[in-house]
Amino acid sequence: MLTPAWLEGLSLGDPISADPLEGGYASKTFRVRTTLGRSVVVKTQDNLPPDLYALEADGLDALRSPGGFAVPEVLRVTPHFIVLADLGTPEPSPTYWEDAGRALARQHRRTAGKFGYDRDNYLGVLPQRNPWTTDGHAFFAEHRLLRYLEEPNCHQQLPSEDRRRLERVAGRLGELIPPQAPALLHGDLWHGNLLPAPTGAPALIDPAVYYGWPEAELATLLIYNHLSEALFTAYEELHPLTPGWRERLPLLHLRELLCITAHTPDVPDTVNEIHTILKSFD
Repeated sequence: MLTPAWLEGLSLGDPISADPLEGGYASKTFRVRTTLGRSVVVKTQDNLPPDLYALEADGLDALRSPGGFAVPEVLRVTPHFIVLADLGTPEPSPTYWEDAGRALARQHRRTAGKFGYDRDNYLGVLPQRNPWTTDGHAFFAEHRLLRYLEEPNCHQQLPSEDRRRLERVAGRLGELIPPQAPALLHGDLWHGNLLPAPTGAPALIDPAVYYGWPEAELATLLIYNHLSEALFTAYEELHPLTPGWRERLPLLHLRELLCITAHTPDVPDTVNEIHTILKSFD
């Protein structure tokens, strides 16, 4: 699949190949090579919300900061595609995991007076609602958990008792989650969105940014067990966590599991995982 319009006005040459890349729910992703020996990453898809790629670019810009993660440069944005600088496929540096932990801690030191963000954006292709909210427990309950009950796939797949359990657990977040300052979150930081930059340093892609609980970010990172423990050790050196944070992670991971269920009409394993977590905290 080659579309000359992808590179118009970028002075990179004409596209000569487009190799598919794995990862990402919303888009088809390609590494595009050009007649001038350059390469870029293009994400594209039909029938997406027209502002999805513009909001992705906004999220990448929000994550750029000195001493933080590397973030790919945004070269072009339209309603139908986004063109990014190609990070390539480099090997991670010898201190990759420690550097990632420190970069995440520095990112989480960027705080706001309230929870939310200055605009709504997307997690996958579904709206992520980010109204500025003073109460972090109310924000997470309403906009990160209960909002998925209205999605047709969740309504169809979650048993009525689990929907009631979710409502009860959401109402008890003040007992279950300690107060945390609203920190800048990537918002969808599973291990596939953390990868080496050309220097081998850690980089981030595919954000769904907002200001929220740092522990919610760690829940997404840790739950799949693909990361070195060195990341979390380095993180806590700069950003200490309240004791018991690991035990709370499954509860915070419910948001991602609900999002997966909302996007997909047949995910019995995910629905069973939601059931198990809800029973353990109800």
